[in-house]
Amino acid sequence: MFNRSTRAAGAAMVLALAAGCGGVGSADQDGEAAATLSMMGFGTGDDIAKTRFDLANKAIAPSTAKAAEGSFSAQQFLSAVAAKSPPDLVYMERRLLGTYAAKKALVPLDDCVADQKIDLSHFREAAVKEATLNGKLYGLPEFYNNRVLMISNAAFADAGLDPARFTTSDWTRLKSDTAKLAKVGGGRIQRIGFDPKIPEFLPLWARANGAALVSDDGRTAKLTDPKVVEALEFTVGLVNAQGGWARFKSFRDSFDFFGAKNQFASNQLGAFPMEDFYLNVLADNSPAVKLTVAPFTGRDSRPVDWITGNAWAIPAGSAHAKQACKWIKVMTDSESWVAAAKARAAARQAAGKPFTGVFTGNKKADEVIFRDVVKPSPAVQTVLRTQESGFAEPALAAGEEFKAAWQDAVNRVLEGRQQPAQALAQAQQQAQAALDKANSGT
Repeated sequence: MFNRSTRAAGAAMVLALAAGCGGVGSADQDGEAAATLSMMGFGTGDDIAKTRFDLANKAIAPSTAKAAEGSFSAQQFLSAVAAKSPPDLVYMERRLLGTYAAKKALVPLDDCVADQKIDLSHFREAAVKEATLNGKLYGLPEFYNNRVLMISNAAFADAGLDPARFTTSDWTRLKSDTAKLAKVGGGRIQRIGFDPKIPEFLPLWARANGAALVSDDGRTAKLTDPKVVEALEFTVGLVNAQGGWARFKSFRDSFDFFGAKNQFASNQLGAFPMEDFYLNVLADNSPAVKLTVAPFTGRDSRPVDWITGNAWAIPAGSAHAKQACKWIKVMTDSESWVAAAKARAAARQAAGKPFTGVFTGNKKADEVIFRDVVKPSPAVQTVLRTQESGFAEPALAAGEEFKAAWQDAVNRVLEGRQQPAQALAQAQQQAQAALDKANSGT
């Protein structure tokens, strides 16, 4: 984590790098003067990042890109663009791209794709859709975060339940199983039976109930759809039946989430939907824990996989847009992903630890990784099957405001300040106003 002073220093570094750089007297193979490309939102803290980063830098030599540790900051980014000193590259959540595209803070990648002969058919359709606003692509997808059910075999055995029969398709049965799995008494929670992962996962639950939070074209909020309201009522009901939000959240926040005493190792959780990256976390920190991994299914019993991830984009006013384009092509192409997966697999093998693979927005890369680099375990095979049913929310011209509207609504309900229908009606007004304003160009 980075404190405010660290982020401020990082932002200052980004602006300084963006304001001036580059040597004179040398050029790359395209005739571009050698330069140092600045970026925001990305660091090289692991081998998956570092391997690809080095390959991308090699592709633009003698130019080079410099990482900027720390997360993406909307305020710092927009300030840099307004000051006409933007970074050359920016790394952010795909579902936020539309917000900055609508503000004309990002450039469409049409010319980039054509110039570098980027084959978009290699990328997963849902990831590309998430990075496309009004028919124009604004980002090249990176990771492809799938959501599946992770089930504690020990907790289920303790409750007399079969993990192989656990499902999210039957909400009546899910409520009953949650009650059997949970350990709540004397005002204390000892085990959460099932965590619906709200507010963050409301889009997943809405889709499981046959609804969406927004229209396919990204222009009309649908937060008052009765099926969205029903999904919120049900998930909040699961939380309230396990001690209420205050106790539930306090207990959940106490988990050693990324450590050896995580909630599965400590028998503090029965099951939850979670992004696939967490399988690597568990394999690394508590390899002896036995889990069952299953698809998250809708009420029609079909798999539902809400996918998200980040993307690389080029800010408006980038001083080195052509080199930035070449850089992000290499950063996201299949050869780079495969090289990174091989580096991670070798490092894990040397450390005597398992490697469950890396799920990318590049389907060609995944084909090679899970054929030649990783021998998929049953859990990984489940993820691979599930990702074929992946869906993404469309790019929104007011992505940040839209997300804030529905998440704030869920929090108001969890905190007992509003009923689901009332909270979502308020969020609908806020979200639609933001979408209308952004789409009008004002």
